Amino acid sequence: MSNRLNTTPNDLRAFWMPFTANRQFKKEPRLFVGAKDMYYQTHDGRQVLDGTAGLWCVNAGHCRPKITEAIREQAGELDYAPAFQLGHPKAFELANRLVDIAPEGMDHVLYTNSGSESVETALKVALAYHRVKGNGSRFRLIGRERGYHGVNFGGISVGGIVSNRKMFGTLLTGVDHLPHTHQPAKNAFTRGQPEHGGDLATELERIVTLHDASTIAAVIVEPIAGSTGVLIPPKGYLQKLREICTKHGILLIFDEVITGFGRLGAPFAAQYYDVKPDMITTAKGLTNGVIPMGAVFVTSEIHDAFMSGPEHMIEFFHGYTYSGNPIACAAALGTLDTYKEEGLLTRAAELADYWADGLHSLKDCPNVIDIRNTGLIGAIELDPIAGEPTKRAFTAFLKAYEKGLLIRTTGDIIALSPPLIIEKHHIDELFGKLREILQNNI
Repeated sequence: MSNRLNTTPNDLRAFWMPFTANRQFKKEPRLFVGAKDMYYQTHDGRQVLDGTAGLWCVNAGHCRPKITEAIREQAGELDYAPAFQLGHPKAFELANRLVDIAPEGMDHVLYTNSGSESVETALKVALAYHRVKGNGSRFRLIGRERGYHGVNFGGISVGGIVSNRKMFGTLLTGVDHLPHTHQPAKNAFTRGQPEHGGDLATELERIVTLHDASTIAAVIVEPIAGSTGVLIPPKGYLQKLREICTKHGILLIFDEVITGFGRLGAPFAAQYYDVKPDMITTAKGLTNGVIPMGAVFVTSEIHDAFMSGPEHMIEFFHGYTYSGNPIACAAALGTLDTYKEEGLLTRAAELADYWADGLHSLKDCPNVIDIRNTGLIGAIELDPIAGEPTKRAFTAFLKAYEKGLLIRTTGDIIALSPPLIIEKHHIDELFGKLREILQNNI
């Protein structure tokens, strides 16, 4: 753990912080200056237990040796290589390693730099795929209410979080949305998949009837809607979506930026729920959050559809300056090595019951109206303060930071997703501190 203390900058004005109450933060800054394994260190020398894997991304814990060393070695060997018409070995090695752990049939990878870019890439692939197959009339994209798919225009168009959309005009045209699956009146305090709500997938048939299948390119959903409050898919829901998409020739995209790389107890939620999509978007846990990087997995059927025409011609006009950046690839390889050696891609399954017991033990706390969980992910929904939405959960966030615990809040929901290296005593510490906070009737 770092010994650097009292490193508060003299002037905080220049940085316009993302998804932050900037004025409140700059009056009372919360700064991390070091991290190791399960803990952050603050600028005033306190340790903070990481209950959110940073921002859903530090799955292997902080400052892990193999990842750090991989970055150091790569930076001294090859710092950058163009990805257009050129390559470097680690980009290909990483792609092969990724398809080895991906669901069967996901045989090809496109690199991006974030989850938002992964979503944009997948949406563009979907539209282009239908065009190269001679189905250019398929231009519609179907998202879901309360869905989060990053912050670029495609992502906020198919996403369904009002505050992320309302300031940015008309967005993409031809987009429609499935209803969300959150039914607290029927499913409150459920462990794992809720019993009720699987039939909501049939709403896709209504949308197909409204627009005609011949106009619909793809459906994109998060297997578990993370940023909107950890909404677990009801039993049969994902399977039904797959069935309807197959029936009508619609591509199914799973946004696994959060659920990918072991969060549920399998490498991907597609494997955990035994549902095979046509594409998977990833980022976050790919590099343990250390270097920005994302990846989109596609089936051979999609990839091969583009491999036609003269061989000297570019098949797909899309990509980024930093696609497959050498240092990012090295970080990802070091991350995959760490996951493999420590069994982290399946560790959530081993701790899931203990995690669920700790989480649901908070059911009796004041203002708790729902608790839900799967794998090493969980949510505590709080009764909003009348006329002051989000304030109760934000107060809990501030109190948790004071007590040495990092949580994430969205609306009046506390979301939890710790590093996969968490031990039982950390789980006890996490829920013990949360109980103290919630019992104070915030």
